[in-house]
Amino acid sequence: MKIKDIEIILLDVPMHEVPDRAMAKTNYGWRIIELCRVTTDNGLTGIGETLPNYTWGKVSKEAIARAKGTNPFELMWDDSLGAGLQMALFDVAGKAAGVPVYRLLGKKHRDWCPISWWGIDMSPEDYASEARDAVKLGYTSFKQKARPWYDVYQQTKLTAAQVGVNFKLDYDFNEHLINAGAAISVLQELDKVPNMALYESPIPQADVEGNRRIRAATRCAIAMHYGNPPIMTCIQEQIADGFVVSGGASSVIRQARLAEQANMPFFLQLVGTGLTTTMMMHQGAVCSHSQWPAITCMNMYVDQLITKPIEVKGGYVRVPETPGLGVELNEAVLKWKVGTSEKPNAEAIYSITRDSGVKTWYHGEYGKFGFWTESHAGNVPHFEHGVKLEQWKNDGSKEWKDLAKRTKEDGPVME
Repeated sequence: MKIKDIEIILLDVPMHEVPDRAMAKTNYGWRIIELCRVTTDNGLTGIGETLPNYTWGKVSKEAIARAKGTNPFELMWDDSLGAGLQMALFDVAGKAAGVPVYRLLGKKHRDWCPISWWGIDMSPEDYASEARDAVKLGYTSFKQKARPWYDVYQQTKLTAAQVGVNFKLDYDFNEHLINAGAAISVLQELDKVPNMALYESPIPQADVEGNRRIRAATRCAIAMHYGNPPIMTCIQEQIADGFVVSGGASSVIRQARLAEQANMPFFLQLVGTGLTTTMMMHQGAVCSHSQWPAITCMNMYVDQLITKPIEVKGGYVRVPETPGLGVELNEAVLKWKVGTSEKPNAEAIYSITRDSGVKTWYHGEYGKFGFWTESHAGNVPHFEHGVKLEQWKNDGSKEWKDLAKRTKEDGPVME
């Protein structure tokens, strides 16, 4: 069996209204899904997907050329092929062997894998709306972003009001708490909410002493991205309760084995639609310590791209038992085919307004003067009550153009 053809298809997949509005701020490129369809000389096909504007590994022209003419079993463990191509090779290899993908990965540990709802940073009201949807669709956990430009305390209050006592909230700070001295009081206030379960990367992960102080002072579990600081430092210094694991098949299995030896749980973070979610399920099935709810962001998209949508029951998804990935591409989604992976963010400037009424304008989230950049530099007020982020889209007015120019060239503008 040899690979005869590899087809790349780009789709612009719509998102539901709330996440679409939030992602348009700075991550609109996540709407672009790159399908990779592999066909072998014996008539089998495999399908995979990549988020070219986010994923751990893109599919390059060189990888496609290298894979053509080879046996899928020879290359499927090569993470350098990129997410979509590697996934497609596992799919077609499983079909050829007559077994589900998890049989190619290792010993099965579970039939059902935990999964979490996900949302980029948004207003407390939007998070509450998302939480209601999560409950309706069978989820029992919600990973949210905690940011100093939104009122994280109101966010927690409104979200918790929409869910039951057993529903868990996980907060990803992406290191915006800056240091242990600033972080502990914020986390201890959040600790009081029974639904809170986990804090991810509260401060820079390389700050070993600061993270040790935080873990000792807080109730909830602390999660860190695997590998920073070096994994043995993380384990020996006891600065985290578990990990965030992502990457290709080889990388995931390698990380999972060490986590197992350390008896530390982790969650898989593999982002995409129903295709990537299915690949996560096969990996989660064979990783004994993949015990925290996985992050795939499937919930954002209006379509999972597969013929039989994945159902979430009690916070879990069932691992397929049919050969390959066990799902098939819904050909109807090709109506969203596009010719480019570019998807511009909303053209806008942003203001952070404090409870006192003081307002500061920024050209955007990232870049030299972005509010993300300023926050990491310690130049944004620290997780205050009553703070909010507002967007001013380009309305063509002279006032907008003048303020956009000032924030881009001179830096944040305070009113």
